[in-house]
Amino acid sequence: MLVFVTSLAAGLAAAESPPVVLAGWDRVPLYVHFGKRAGELTSTELDFLAANAPVVALEKSHGAAQHGSTEAGIAATARELRRRNPGIRVLFYLNAFINWPGYAAHRTYRDEWTLRDARGEIVRHPSGTPRPDPSQAAFREWWADVVAGAHRDAPLEGLFADALPQALSPGLARQVGAEKARAVVAGLREMLALTKSRLGPGKIIVVNGTRTTDFREILDWEGIDGVMIEHFAAFGKDAPADIKADLDTLALAAARGKFAVLKGWPGFNWLDREMMARPRSELLALARERVTFPLACFLIAAQPGSLFAYSWGYTADHGMLEPYAEFSRKLGPPTGAARWEGLSASRDFAHASVRVDLASRTAQIDWK
Repeated sequence: MLVFVTSLAAGLAAAESPPVVLAGWDRVPLYVHFGKRAGELTSTELDFLAANAPVVALEKSHGAAQHGSTEAGIAATARELRRRNPGIRVLFYLNAFINWPGYAAHRTYRDEWTLRDARGEIVRHPSGTPRPDPSQAAFREWWADVVAGAHRDAPLEGLFADALPQALSPGLARQVGAEKARAVVAGLREMLALTKSRLGPGKIIVVNGTRTTDFREILDWEGIDGVMIEHFAAFGKDAPADIKADLDTLALAAARGKFAVLKGWPGFNWLDREMMARPRSELLALARERVTFPLACFLIAAQPGSLFAYSWGYTADHGMLEPYAEFSRKLGPPTGAARWEGLSASRDFAHASVRVDLASRTAQIDWK
């Protein structure tokens, strides 16, 4: 028996407010998230982004070597992109739960804001980088001021706040105790709402993120406009039930007045040393060959406001600054909701018909 998902109209009618819509259906609505640490972006790269990416998030250390700090590097690129495309939305990156270096703002960071366990030992990310303590009001004020200051100095349209799942996972309670872990999460929630109020109307906050059914509570937090689904069909989250859960999150986000970014992968990532030893041209060819399944899944589940990202990592060398034929084709709005039968689904757009089978991990997109 065919099972039909809730229609787009009905889903939005139940929403607290319609989600932010950053790109239409003319083409695949793209989100590009990367940083370039070695050298400036070339004119070709800047032109490509300005023409193809409605939303760009610039990662930690972007341009820091050339401009002296992450803030200055992001600002320089934002100015160039806005000069080429006044409508592009460039997002500032700041990690909410890891004190990554490279920011000028860290000159005013206080050591007492660093998270410590019951023994007084600094709590660190697996890389060894210390974690801040969002349960402290002074840190929350500082963090929100850093984000607001970046927006005063550059034509930015919002923030990407990273690493929320690392605070929400059970591992934190094992490190600092359940009570302190709850205080950290409550502080993060308050910090993002505070930051949103500092940025003012029209600016957006995207957070990372949800994974299958995990961390969906973030969708109810104030101050958040969008959420990234970062590990889609990858990083051990590739069972059919996991894939379906991530696709369901796009509709859940829309029903709460938020949008979702689905981050697709080509079956490998930057942590795979054997793959990274291959020529980049070979990796790009594989990525182009394998884009159909994650893209088709996205199109099956996409809601107004949903965005699609695709690469094998987060630097300029990982495939986000390259053209994919599918992204330049006419798409047009969906003619209706997806039609599900078990783990298979189909959906029609004005200029494409899409089919996926999650069990076999196969998909087809017929462009009209």
